[in-house]
Amino acid sequence: MAMLGKRRPRRAPSGVSGLQGYQEESREASVVEGQDILYVRGLAHDGRGVARTAQGKTVFIEGALPGENVKVAVHRTRKRFDEAHVRELLLASPERVAPPCPHFDRCGGCDLQHLALPAQRRHKQAVLEELLGRQGITLAASPELLSGSGEDYRRRARLGVKVDAQGGVHLGFRARHTHRLVDIDACTVLVPALEALLVPLHQLLAELEAPRQVGHIELVESEQAVVVVVRQLRGHGGDAGRWQAFASAQGVHLAHWLGRETPEFEWLTPAPALHCRVPGPVEDIVLGVAPGDFLQANAEVNRLMVSTALSWLAPLAAGERVLDLFAGVGNFSLPLAAAGTRVTAAEGNPAMVARLGDNARANSQGRGLDVEARQADLADLPAVRALLQDTLPDVVVLDPPREGAEAVSRALVEHPVARLLYISCDPATLARDAAHLVHGGYRILCVAVADMFVHTSHLESMLLFEHHGSAGHIQGGSSDG
Repeated sequence: MAMLGKRRPRRAPSGVSGLQGYQEESREASVVEGQDILYVRGLAHDGRGVARTAQGKTVFIEGALPGENVKVAVHRTRKRFDEAHVRELLLASPERVAPPCPHFDRCGGCDLQHLALPAQRRHKQAVLEELLGRQGITLAASPELLSGSGEDYRRRARLGVKVDAQGGVHLGFRARHTHRLVDIDACTVLVPALEALLVPLHQLLAELEAPRQVGHIELVESEQAVVVVVRQLRGHGGDAGRWQAFASAQGVHLAHWLGRETPEFEWLTPAPALHCRVPGPVEDIVLGVAPGDFLQANAEVNRLMVSTALSWLAPLAAGERVLDLFAGVGNFSLPLAAAGTRVTAAEGNPAMVARLGDNARANSQGRGLDVEARQADLADLPAVRALLQDTLPDVVVLDPPREGAEAVSRALVEHPVARLLYISCDPATLARDAAHLVHGGYRILCVAVADMFVHTSHLESMLLFEHHGSAGHIQGGSSDG
């Protein structure tokens, strides 16, 4: 088989990926292309169709799919490419479906609802392959797919609030590529308990005396409770009573962040005990969370990711040293500790470090988990070097934010470990960091794409590396590097 994780000569980036199979067949049915009639040759990483004018200029087209003929209207002209939207669909893709959400054409959230779900997922796999390919890293096979339900999956959301010049109050998500708010009264991807709050929240906001003091509203569902957190710029006694009455009527817990410059958090109803569950080697791990903590939006896919991590890293020897970086509240740390390893979990946010420590103690009863929680600046190269030298890990797990983990990747080249599991929420920064690692002596054993945000172009991914010379094993359809 072809080599997996080997660096190849760089190739010019195309900006296009996925769904290439039927394009040339559809070309015969194409109408004659003109200045505003284009044939869509592919799908860009952000979900827009890609076409070229007769002069060879690239056009990114919102709402267009590969294999389609479309009349377009250009709404932004740049030196190297144009941006357009579909004015008329002349020949539809066989993968085009009716979007399930009534707000699809205006809301900026689910930008791929017009594409059949299997095709969305093939596109995401192709995006990861292409971005790694731009760094000269070739995969032997398509990434494994981790996916769950296509609807009713999102357990947290932030809703914008705006009062217009006429005094009308709006609640919803941003329109595509703008700060304009789109009123939302239904959302097919929210879990039912959160979607059920949209209409009552609209009604409440219209009754407030000072709705302009509301910045945004966060909704979170845990296993025990639904929480509404209001970003309140300035307090208002009468409106506080209305919010509390709303919470009582809807059976939710209510809190607010109050103040402009340094907002303070306060519960307006009794504080609930919020928990979520992740799989362990034998039984579930229970993680306590609080408003403001990082919590994966899709509980089902998060469980698949944790199970995959345990499977890829198995067998873990008793006492094996694991360093979990960007550990959050223990999403990966505690399941790995339950497998018998000694885990050092590092996180930059002090509140989450404290929560991680609490979670480790709460789950240690009957398990005896060996977990040390530390606060560390993981973007600081000397701090990461010191952490690696102090803990001497056998395995490193990292789950960084969208900015990636460039400092960590460079430090891991200087201080290599036998195995490295990289969980990413941005494939571009993952590809950048993977290039550092592969160039520094690591090879890729396993690759997966997790469809965390269904109907959007956003994707999560997982890569398992081993360092050359280690005794790592190969799983999941991968091949030697």
